[in-house]
Amino acid sequence: MNVDNELYNDLQTYTGMTGLFSIVIVLLSIIFVWFVLQEVKWETFFRFPRSPKARLFQVIAAVIIGHLLAKFILEYWGYTVLLKSFVE
Repeated sequence: MNVDNELYNDLQTYTGMTGLFSIVIVLLSIIFVWFVLQEVKWETFFRFPRSPKARLFQVIAAVIIGHLLAKFILEYWGYTVLLKSFVE
């Protein structure tokens, strides 16, 4: 009975750490994309690039592109974890 409880606790810890790792990767990806988007010349797309509408567009674009980047990173990480069991 103690072994089952230990296994459950280990699984809970692993799941929690995986969730925390995923959240950190997503947030860091969004921040990274936000800084990259600051280099875009928004004057070509918006008449007033510092207006609230333009800033909202930049935030939404950073979230969408950052999420896609994080999804790629997390899927790649998952594939490498799967390959580790293939090599062993």
